[in-house]
Amino acid sequence: MIHSYLNDTLVMLAAALLAVALCLRSNMPPILGYLIVGIVIGPSGAGLINDSAHIQGFAEFGVVFLLFSIGLEFSIPLLLRMKASVFGLGSAQVLLTAALTMTLAWLLGLSSDAALVLGGVIAMSSTALVTKQLADQSELHTRHGRNCIGILLFQDVMVAPFLILVDMLTETVSRMSVASVAVALAEAALALTLIYAFGRWVLRPLFSMVARFHSAELFTLTVLLIVLGAAALTHHIGLSFALGAFLAGAMLSETEFRHQVEAEIRPFRDLLLGLFFISIGMMLDLATLPSIWLQALALMLVMVMGKGLLVAAFCRLGGWEAAVAMRTGLILAHGGEFGFAILVLAINGGVLAPNNGQVVLAAMLFSMVIAPLLIRYNGRIA
Repeated sequence: MIHSYLNDTLVMLAAALLAVALCLRSNMPPILGYLIVGIVIGPSGAGLINDSAHIQGFAEFGVVFLLFSIGLEFSIPLLLRMKASVFGLGSAQVLLTAALTMTLAWLLGLSSDAALVLGGVIAMSSTALVTKQLADQSELHTRHGRNCIGILLFQDVMVAPFLILVDMLTETVSRMSVASVAVALAEAALALTLIYAFGRWVLRPLFSMVARFHSAELFTLTVLLIVLGAAALTHHIGLSFALGAFLAGAMLSETEFRHQVEAEIRPFRDLLLGLFFISIGMMLDLATLPSIWLQALALMLVMVMGKGLLVAAFCRLGGWEAAVAMRTGLILAHGGEFGFAILVLAINGGVLAPNNGQVVLAAMLFSMVIAPLLIRYNGRIA
């Protein structure tokens, strides 16, 4: 087993090194290389890695560390000033995208349950991809960058209700009562309150005490505990790992240790995030692609164009000029990792037929392959 993990790691590192080098030489985003590596070396590709379960487990940590580092850029006062983007643009984008997708899917013959799931899947964009590339392009604190972060935060919050909804629709899970949903929401509110209180009154004294030892090892251990502890807390009550990590980072951004913390977690973040995008590419079943690629391509075009224009329209209604609105729409037009989580749960629970699930999965992967280009050149296109 240990040798198997070592061989898989060597294959991934070698393939990623070659792909990322080629992308950089061609002036393409490295994320594109990671996605292609996953498709090529995965179980349905060349078959160099047949068991991707352990890779996906490690890959989730990449998203956690990424969102923590992004949180370091966004203090709580700044987030409060962004409430219009989070609750205004975010709620409009998620709810309207889901509603329009559900209606279209139902008109095309899908069951109401499947249409409902598809609405949640299409409404999500990739938090990891967008935040990583905007940070690399120094666009996080631009007007369109803050709009994107606000909308993505609302999407992360809505992951839990969508997953609860899918659970209620599956045949293998007992139906949940209104009381149980209310309890879940109360637990979520309590967890967020605990993270806020801990960050406000405990983090600064804790890191001041750790800093007195002048030990890089102790400092790194403390940072890892804070990141993973916050992520575990939000995951335990049904929210995403990423949301807890983001909030912990936002809390820590108000302390004088912000830059040192960022330097300590960068090696973990970059390595694990590469694994995350490779694991996303591995999910595609290439054997079914010849029979579904036209459907997947059509769905991808509808999703990218429809969601992009919808986001741009909401930004215009919110008072932003056309260029900012169009750039926000281009950046968020693709599918995302939390959409994959909803989709897999729906397929495993029998809500969505496996063939339809592969069409949606392929369309989302196609959209994530072109997303780095849309994000890289969002200014020129707009």
